[in-house]
Amino acid sequence: MKFVDEAYIDVSAGDGGAGCVSFRHEKYKEFGGPNGGDGGRGGHVFAVADESLNTLVDFRFSRRYDAQRGQHGMGSDMFGAAGDDITLKMPVGTIISDAETGEVLFELLKPGEVITIAKGGDGGFGNLRYKSAINRAPRQKTPGWPGEKRNLKLELKVLADVGLLGMPNAGKSTLITAISNARPRIADYPFTTLHPNLGVVRVGPEQSFVVADLPGLIEGASEGAGLGHLFLRHLQRTRLLLHVVDMAPFDDAIDTVAQAKAIVNELKKYDKKLYDKPRWLVLNKLDMVPADERAALVKDFVKRFKFKGPVFEISALTREGCEPLIKAVYKHISAQQKLESAPEVIDPRFAAGADPV
Repeated sequence: MKFVDEAYIDVSAGDGGAGCVSFRHEKYKEFGGPNGGDGGRGGHVFAVADESLNTLVDFRFSRRYDAQRGQHGMGSDMFGAAGDDITLKMPVGTIISDAETGEVLFELLKPGEVITIAKGGDGGFGNLRYKSAINRAPRQKTPGWPGEKRNLKLELKVLADVGLLGMPNAGKSTLITAISNARPRIADYPFTTLHPNLGVVRVGPEQSFVVADLPGLIEGASEGAGLGHLFLRHLQRTRLLLHVVDMAPFDDAIDTVAQAKAIVNELKKYDKKLYDKPRWLVLNKLDMVPADERAALVKDFVKRFKFKGPVFEISALTREGCEPLIKAVYKHISAQQKLESAPEVIDPRFAAGADPV
């Protein structure tokens, strides 16, 4: 299925039905009272987060969604039926914003979450509503209220705990294949990965995290070069970034430190918050470096790169060093989840109703 992470749609909730003016007509009842019913409400437009979806491709081909209008009121005290609602299934992580102003309206962050993106109009009042002691034969009625109409932009940001970033051919796809259930396409040429791939990493019973593999970044990505800039948004919800570096490039003239610094600069240009996320260094393809040269190569790289965070030496192909990396990542993710779910501690001196000191 084609991966699409951006789409524009037009939604229209149903208009409310009009109220009815009617009077009772029965034999031997010369002056029957009013019996015109109210109109039915228009149909709503809902959005539901469906965890079985991972793309917005359906909204590229069908852009307009109109809910049914409410039925008009009728005589004999009969109210109009409500219009049928529409429910749009969207991937978890979808952001719904106003296409004209850019204002973010809703976010679908939990599987099964349901939100109303366009409210149907209420039905109009029939003349039965206006009956009173001094107005026994009302002829008033009101039309139905219009339903909401919106032009919306849908933007998908995948929900992953860990994001892999690096230059093309750094071995990110091989790494996600080695540690998770994802099976992306792997080849020996740049930009094999054309869209994000998600994989679930099983650490133990009821212990897992989600990792996202993105297309490779190149210098100038934040300005539109290459493919990676199209998917950098998918890293914004991750808790940890793994910067994968190819330590055995095909060309000896390639400066791996310069490439790594270029990736970091692209993150900073694109989004300062993304740049400030916890970032670990994963030195890959060390199986292709002679064993007696690895230590010196790694030491020289870290020194020139001036990296002070955690550094992991691995070979995604042979899975050497992957196990310690997985355990360290899970420990970090679990600690962050506990911090996020911990209740906020309020100083009793400033609690509601407390006497000032």
